[in-house]
Amino acid sequence: MSMNPGDPNSFNHRTERLSTGRTYHFVDQRPAHYTAETPTLLCLHGFPDLWYGWRHQIGPWVRRGYRVIAPDMLGYGGTDKPTAPEEYSMKRLSDDMAALLDIVGVRKAVVIGHDWGSYTAGRFALWHPDRLRALAMLSVPYNPPIPVYLSLPEIVKRLPNLGYQLYLASDASTKEVEANLDRFLRLMYSLVTPDKNMLLEGKLRQVLFHAEGQAPAKKLLLNEKMSNMNGPLSYYRTTKARFDEEKAARLAPSLPASLPVLHIYGSRDKTTAASAAEASRQLIPRLELVELDGVGHWVMLQAKEEITEAVGGWLERVGVVPAKAHGKL
Repeated sequence: MSMNPGDPNSFNHRTERLSTGRTYHFVDQRPAHYTAETPTLLCLHGFPDLWYGWRHQIGPWVRRGYRVIAPDMLGYGGTDKPTAPEEYSMKRLSDDMAALLDIVGVRKAVVIGHDWGSYTAGRFALWHPDRLRALAMLSVPYNPPIPVYLSLPEIVKRLPNLGYQLYLASDASTKEVEANLDRFLRLMYSLVTPDKNMLLEGKLRQVLFHAEGQAPAKKLLLNEKMSNMNGPLSYYRTTKARFDEEKAARLAPSLPASLPVLHIYGSRDKTTAASAAEASRQLIPRLELVELDGVGHWVMLQAKEEITEAVGGWLERVGVVPAKAHGKL
């Protein structure tokens, strides 16, 4: 099947009930010479997105010889949409991803995440370290478990550029975002001018109701599939649940020493500071950093080819390559 980024129906879609009891929709693309040894890339999207956020990378990676699996994450698209915020905790999502790998017959995968998908991928490496061959985190850097609970307002006091999360975590945001969905998506997928800096506390709601002149959002899937925003917004409402799970399990702050890790971020992404990316080196022994000059948060869209090539080259360097790269196919 030919994969056309402009046609979501040209990809191979599956919907399966996992051993965790939750049903996931995902795209599952196999290369022409697929074998049980073919490396699998598990791609986790962020907020607010779908599997479709990977549309420009799936085809090229498959043509390189990788199997690519890209799910609609919990709360999105064709995947289950539980109402309780605690259903979206990182442990539960990580358990879902392990169960998804089980159902597709993959023991270890290269896990690639963007935004909340990046955060989830990092936690998956802590909850299920034996299920990863390598880890790639796009935009959002690795954030370790913390020893003492910090509420979201306390976190925002320390990191003011995360102030927008206070609005998204509020119960009021669900109906307001749903009622202004097209405008909200235009905000999320466009560069916000400095005088309308939606990252700071109190600004996002203000900008949401006074946004003018933003570039149109891609309506092909986003507007149709995101009419129910409770699930996507629930990710921002899990701060305490995540902390309690991690404290109870005594999760280590560092990623496995043997795990190859790639972090790619845009120099114009105001949610990711270069200093935070550099600081993560202390917790990630095998970290490779790539800064994309002039690129913002949506790296898979704004730097399509760069992401494809950066991940592909890194996989070759760390030895995760399809058999045909060794002349076996």
